[in-house]
Amino acid sequence: MLIKTSRDGFCHPLASEITSQRVYAGRRDLIKLMATGVAGAALASWASRESQAQSATLTPRPGKLAALPGVKSSLAGAVTMEKLTDYKDASSYNNFYEFGTDKADPAKNAHTLKTSPWTVEIEGLVKKPARYTLEDLLKLSAQEERIYRMRCVEGWSMVIPWVGYSLSELIRKVEPLGNARYVEFVTQADPKTMPFVGSRVLDWPYVEGLRMDEAMHPLTLLTFGMYGEVLPNQNGAPVRLVVPWKYGFKSGKSLVKIRFTDKLPATAWNKAAANEYGFFSNVNPNVDHPRWSQGTERRIGEDGLFAKKRKTLMFNGYEAQVGQLYAGMDLKKNY
Repeated sequence: MLIKTSRDGFCHPLASEITSQRVYAGRRDLIKLMATGVAGAALASWASRESQAQSATLTPRPGKLAALPGVKSSLAGAVTMEKLTDYKDASSYNNFYEFGTDKADPAKNAHTLKTSPWTVEIEGLVKKPARYTLEDLLKLSAQEERIYRMRCVEGWSMVIPWVGYSLSELIRKVEPLGNARYVEFVTQADPKTMPFVGSRVLDWPYVEGLRMDEAMHPLTLLTFGMYGEVLPNQNGAPVRLVVPWKYGFKSGKSLVKIRFTDKLPATAWNKAAANEYGFFSNVNPNVDHPRWSQGTERRIGEDGLFAKKRKTLMFNGYEAQVGQLYAGMDLKKNY
């Protein structure tokens, strides 16, 4: 895997602090599989891996879920040299309100989600509307591993190696019309397999949205895995969005529909509390949530009683890459 030096000003830790030996060895094995062509068979057998994907518990570990085929890392500026969040923490401390509002609820309850078969509808202002199976989406472009910081509006953060490809690959494939200004993302809302759908917390289904230029930015990732494996259900299986410079709720999980529109999408949290959750929701230490400061954050895994909080970085540390998207905008008004 090619690791490019971050331009975000972070120091370089020891290699063993970036990637554990177990994960590193797993990646080497995956590369060997690619060389022999065996990894292609893994793609064809996605459906048979469903039972494995349901086995995640409060203490999931790499190796319990199926490996994804060939991964590479090549996007300059997309790799941070910070220490990865432990897989156990990343897969057991989650926001996924379709499975409960407590951070431990998704890992407890998401085993009910059925991720095969799975389709994603592409509709709206596009020349080529289509229904993609999960296998179709996986074949659309080569997947990369990208180590992104993720920041929650509640004040905690993680560093996660996601696996996927730039959403722009799919967008170009479907050819948006000239009047398509926004992209809307709709999450699965099945009360039979998602027990908290129907609760009064939000208006279901969960909907998020991006401006077209945000959706086309190369850092915006259509994501199928993490830590070299298929996504655990509680992390948004089988396909989700990852937008690393925005607060985490902008990255819709378990996507079933992507709609191109000329109107600003009515997003779930903006509808629930517009004064707290704006449409843009870029990570900004200078704009506090009405009920707490956004100036600092707690990195999950650094939970000691006296652990020092980190200063929140503008655009979550990706200002050099995405700041130009918001040139001339009042980011306190467009929060």
